Amino acid sequence: MKKINRILIANRGEIAVRIMRTTRKMGIETVAVRTAAEPDAMYLTFADVIHEEEDELAEIPVFLDVEKLIAIALKTKCDAVHPGYGFLAENAWFAEKCLDNGIIFIGPSPDAIYKMGNKPVARQIAMKHKIPMAMGTHGSVADEDEALLHAARIGYPVIIKAASGGGGRGMRIVRQESEMEKMFTLASREAEKAFNDPSVFIEKYIENPKHIEFQILGDTHGNIIHLGERECSIQRKHQKLLEEAPSPALDEELRAKMGETAVRIARATGYYSAGTVEFLLDSDRNYYFMEMNTRIQVEHPVTEMITGIDLIEQQIRIASGEMLAMKQDEVKLSGWAIECRINAEDVQAGFAPAPGRIEKLNFPEEPGVRVDTGVRAGSPIVASYDSMIAKLIVTGSDRHDAIIRMKQALDKVWIKGTKTTLPFFRMLMRHQAFQAGTFTTAFIEKDLEKYYTNSEYEETIAAWIATKLFTEENLSQNRSGISFDQGKELTPWLLRKRLSQF
Repeated sequence: MKKINRILIANRGEIAVRIMRTTRKMGIETVAVRTAAEPDAMYLTFADVIHEEEDELAEIPVFLDVEKLIAIALKTKCDAVHPGYGFLAENAWFAEKCLDNGIIFIGPSPDAIYKMGNKPVARQIAMKHKIPMAMGTHGSVADEDEALLHAARIGYPVIIKAASGGGGRGMRIVRQESEMEKMFTLASREAEKAFNDPSVFIEKYIENPKHIEFQILGDTHGNIIHLGERECSIQRKHQKLLEEAPSPALDEELRAKMGETAVRIARATGYYSAGTVEFLLDSDRNYYFMEMNTRIQVEHPVTEMITGIDLIEQQIRIASGEMLAMKQDEVKLSGWAIECRINAEDVQAGFAPAPGRIEKLNFPEEPGVRVDTGVRAGSPIVASYDSMIAKLIVTGSDRHDAIIRMKQALDKVWIKGTKTTLPFFRMLMRHQAFQAGTFTTAFIEKDLEKYYTNSEYEETIAAWIATKLFTEENLSQNRSGISFDQGKELTPWLLRKRLSQF
């Protein structure tokens, strides 16, 4: 057993606050890093010790600087480092440098991070252990000519993916030969910019799948279990917007089968800590291994809400050398949870980042509602960091109940100072395909295409639709006698104002 008394939080924002809420409960001290970009950040108020980072002109941001973070951990006498998600969370070299300096890395081994972080290597491991996968290349693809040869063998459409990293970056769909040169170049350039590695590989593109992931927990004693699945199919630009647990697409038989597969690939890498195995599920209920994320996920709260298990606490206990306190048959899923990622984004501009400063905000505080956030009134949304404002999570007795509660919770959220994804979620909760659970990863691109336009009136149209959906719901519930025709006389300015309050 390795006692952990103090942890360096090698991260910022919402996840830093989330980690420190658990460490306080466990009686563990934390060290946070103050940066010039966010000198008054909310996460700093939760730390026991604050390290002042004064180098404003550094070429490498502190949360990406391995050597500097190691130096901070040593200087502040930290026993361990928690990387959160993003930044260096899936950097094998960072994990190895921590261990080399006698610092516990709260995550998996460097070897497991490397094997699962390098997607071609992960595919090879999956093939060796007969894990179902989409047809694709065994390794990285050198150039456009080689890509064309593989695509002809696999059959169009194909998807080009970054060999390193994730988060939807370095990915391009190619539907015909004439698109390959352009898409290969774009994917490779994006991969190099995001992960400092231009390498890409190619897979068969699964049309209109569901994105299903399984939460894994493993200890250093060889015990590995899963905590059920999360549905992550509501996405834009291959990045998740909403997650729920469990998935409306799975029954007990399929859940058990996919869960066993997830445990099997984790075991093949000697995995310990929290991790997520991601699958694509097609319309015939065939599933395909996609990747494994070797870190805590943004969407981990929905699993916590239906299992009652604190995943950050489990990460820390596993890093200390403790055995898992539960076996697979002791894991119980209760109720339904939904999470909406409230981001500072302009939905009508294709979910483009909308940096600014939070002037006012209000979140509901009531049973069955959880808010994970790293901002408060006055907090800046910095362009150099992610656009996350908060995660709104609700639970219900079943999916229908959870949707109703999410509608109610969303109506009580108010944020002033920047555009957000709130109007999108309010519309989504009322959308027939979402309520029925029939949506796929193509939902925003295809099912919502009619809600978007590139004309100068796009905000007015969005407001019109939001108002229409809201009115229709009220009428269906006999709570109002409002005539939608009355809205025809509303000005664009008034419609935009209504949308911001909706």
